[in-house]
Amino acid sequence: MKINQKYLEIIRFVITGVISTVTTYVVYWLLLPVLTHSISFLIGYAVALVVNYILTTSFTFKVKATKKNGLGFIVTNIINFTLSEAFLNLFVYLGVSKQWAPIPMYAICIPINFLIVRYVMKKL
Repeated sequence: MKINQKYLEIIRFVITGVISTVTTYVVYWLLLPVLTHSISFLIGYAVALVVNYILTTSFTFKVKATKKNGLGFIVTNIINFTLSEAFLNLFVYLGVSKQWAPIPMYAICIPINFLIVRYVMKKL
């Protein structure tokens, strides 16, 4: 039985995403007692960004890391970070605790990020 390559790509994206999301979330939780939720999220996101790029190129989409797709990856992550930060703040504003507000934010932003990153990694 041959598994469709697109399904394998999605599975690899999920694995990479879980690693990146856990990294971001752990750093966020560790910094939350001493920093604002926005700064904690920014630092966690930045830490996970490096690991995410390495895994995205070498494991998820199996493409060569280049300046062009590296720049595209940074741009897509700026878009994703902005969207994530907006939803994080929305959920905090709506009364979700700062500790748990990233959960619904991830549910919205991760699928959007997959589509954007996939396009950039495959086209650049």
